[in-house]
Amino acid sequence: MSDLARIEAAAARLAGQTRVTPLLNAPLLDALAGRRIFVKAECLQWTGSFKFRGGWSAVSALPPEVRARGVIAYSSGNHAQGVALAAARHGVPAVIVMPVDAPRVKIENTKSYGAEVVLYDRVSEDRDAIGAALAKARGLTLIRPYDEPEVIAGQATVGLEIAAQAAEAGIAEADVITCCGGGGLTAGIALALEARAPGLRVRPAEPEGFDDTARSLASGRRERNAALAGSLCDAIVTPSPGEITFPILQRLCGPGLVVTDEEALRAMALAFTHLRIVVEPGGAVALAAALFRKDLPDTVICTASGGNVEPSLFADVLQRYA
Repeated sequence: MSDLARIEAAAARLAGQTRVTPLLNAPLLDALAGRRIFVKAECLQWTGSFKFRGGWSAVSALPPEVRARGVIAYSSGNHAQGVALAAARHGVPAVIVMPVDAPRVKIENTKSYGAEVVLYDRVSEDRDAIGAALAKARGLTLIRPYDEPEVIAGQATVGLEIAAQAAEAGIAEADVITCCGGGGLTAGIALALEARAPGLRVRPAEPEGFDDTARSLASGRRERNAALAGSLCDAIVTPSPGEITFPILQRLCGPGLVVTDEEALRAMALAFTHLRIVVEPGGAVALAAALFRKDLPDTVICTASGGNVEPSLFADVLQRYA
């Protein structure tokens, strides 16, 4: 099956299950940045993140007899919630392996969707090993957060929507900045735009100190982060780009962009002030790059990829930066 065929099949399964999220623009935000900025508000997706698209795509693609045995995923929170809700809507069990330091709101939301949550220490324990062991012991199907073709296809539906919305807005050329962890969203959007809007170039954005994708694109090989924790942008902190996703990023993406945690927090406040959307730190790095990096074209589209932020942190951000 070709990449586009897989994406279109995923889009058909997602029809009526996911929200078509808006592409937002605010003149005052444009004035601050000195360029036109359009924000794809995936923070308004079910579970507060684009991850529901990939979760539904992967769960719905399983043969019924396999799906009935249940699924397992590992995640700091957004993939967790996406898979948990997809499993719940299909009436099948879900086990989610989450780091003990994940935001409490993400852990509690995942439980509220009916999933069993297994906590681990991301510094001293291997989530892949934990997930593989549980999958084998219980007969569960592992749904990886980004290195899974059906997950990538589900995330690619964001790119299909961007292509259609950009065309409607008269945008034929732009940089599309994505919040990038393992690369599932970035790779999916890049594949969709290659087919539907080749004038839109994807560029991944990451937090400073966890810029494995930017370094990998520069070196031509998969680089690893020295640490696995330490950024407020927990949603996109991963060890390295995925085995499946990185070749796609190499082929289709421009250079990576890197922002500081403080820039992400400022972007969160500006998103609320000018667009009235709630974005978590990891979901704000693309907007931060669009706002604060200089080497960008006059028109930029960026993903606001998640809005699952602790209320206390969000209140502090607004008090400090709004």
